[in-house]
Amino acid sequence: MVKTDFFCNFAFKAKNPKSIMVKKTRDKFIEVARSLFARKGVENTTMNDIATASDKGRRTIYTYFKSKREIFNAVIESESDDLLQNLNSIVSKPISPEQKLREYVATRMETMREIVARNGSLRAGFFRDVRKVDRARAVIAKKEISMLMHILHEGEVLGVFVPLDVKKTAIIITNSIHGFDVPYIRNSLAEYGIPKEDIAGMISDMVLNGIILRDQS
Repeated sequence: MVKTDFFCNFAFKAKNPKSIMVKKTRDKFIEVARSLFARKGVENTTMNDIATASDKGRRTIYTYFKSKREIFNAVIESESDDLLQNLNSIVSKPISPEQKLREYVATRMETMREIVARNGSLRAGFFRDVRKVDRARAVIAKKEISMLMHILHEGEVLGVFVPLDVKKTAIIITNSIHGFDVPYIRNSLAEYGIPKEDIAGMISDMVLNGIILRDQS
């Protein structure tokens, strides 16, 4: 009886209309902010603009977000959901750790390009203020590191990769990929004879050349 009451209470809380309304309101603020940031730019958008466009009072938006930076981070996190889902699907694929790593790098870079490209003037902000982007990108970096750790650990267990510090290696790879975001999106390495189509493969090759276990015989 106690067990039944517990699950009934849990179900009630999960379907609590107030919780659903809170989530809907927060999601609306995020979507409206994304649209305004894309059209007007982050610098030219105020919290009052977001509240007005959401048909909410200024006081209401501050109960959900303390600052424009916080809602900007929420927009980036929301926009990154597709990225994280795509990367997670690669981690779950029944393919070799080597192939997972290659697909992971290529998917990560191309999806980030798509996110920036579809956000209008947010694209300009991406190139103009890298520090702001780094702060926002940190929101999902830990999840990226965790997924890479899974791939690296799997490679170790299967005897494909050399023994390594999985966490530190995942952190280094993640930050290396992040460092290529701007050159990849801008295709700025083409002037050196390196088209953006080759970047992901070259990064994967450099990583794999350092961690693939070689025949010792």
